[in-house]
Parts: sequence; structure tokens; C-alpha cells
Amino acid sequence: MIIFKENVLDVDTYLALRKSVKWKKLSYMQAKKALENSLYTICAYEFERPVGMGRIVGDGAVICYIQDLVVVPDAQASGIGGQIVDMLIEYVESLRMEGTEMMLDLMCAKGRELFYQNHGFIARPTDHLGPGMIQYLTSTINSKDSPFS
Repeated sequence: MIIFKENVLDVDTYLALRKSVKWKKLSYMQAKKALENSLYTICAYEFERPVGMGRIVGDGAVICYIQDLVVVPDAQASGIGGQIVDMLIEYVESLRMEGTEMMLDLMCAKGRELFYQNHGFIARPTDHLGPGMIQYLTSTINSKDSPFS
């Protein structure tokens, strides 16, 4: 039986779930700050074992992002991910002010587009929307040399 818990995702569980799907390693402090700055988290448990999670970030008025969606490999294709996405969408819809439109965005892994399209997302680019873009910012100088330290 799967139980979903809102806004209880802790740093250790977050890091373990990320590791289970071989995502990039984060520092403990990065993960802690990321969770603290999340608008909403949902975690799926199977007999007390965390098997999935989702996380929303954004401004809560104009745009939100599904930042993370993880289901451990041995629980994938069981419907947990779809349930988490539906709960994330429901949460963002609850934030939307009456008479307004909000954007709910995400960047999915290659090959996962159909999963998200089945939940109402539009793959980009389209005739009217350009492709999504990304930039990775990394430190190339020693922090003691930084003018911002």
C-alpha cells in the first residue's frame, strides 16, 4: 500500500531518492536549501520505505515548476509517478488565483515526454513556443579569491 505525505521530505530521504535514479550528486547544504525553498513536496511511502517524491518550486502566482519527480527503479511503472504528478498539478491549481492563468513547467528526461504529455503537458518546441534552454553555473575560481566572499 502506498501512502503519500505532504511537505515532510527530509534531506537524507531527498538525497537517497536522487541517488537511486543516479541523478547528479548534491551537497547536503544544497539539498537542505532546495527543500527549504520548495513551495511543496510530496513523498510516497511503501510500508514506511520512501519510494518516490515530487517537488514544486516557483513564485506561486505566475509560474511554478515541477522541479523533481523521482520513483525508485523497483517501483517504476506502478503508477506512483503518475499519482505524484497529479498531486503536484492539483497543488499548483490550488494556488491559481480566480480568473488568472498560471504556467506549470518542467524539464523532463529524454524519452519521458509521453509520460508528461499524458498528464496534459505540451512538448516544446511547437509552432508558437521555442525550445527550453539551460545553463549550468559552476565555480571555476577558489572561493577565497571570489569578490563576493
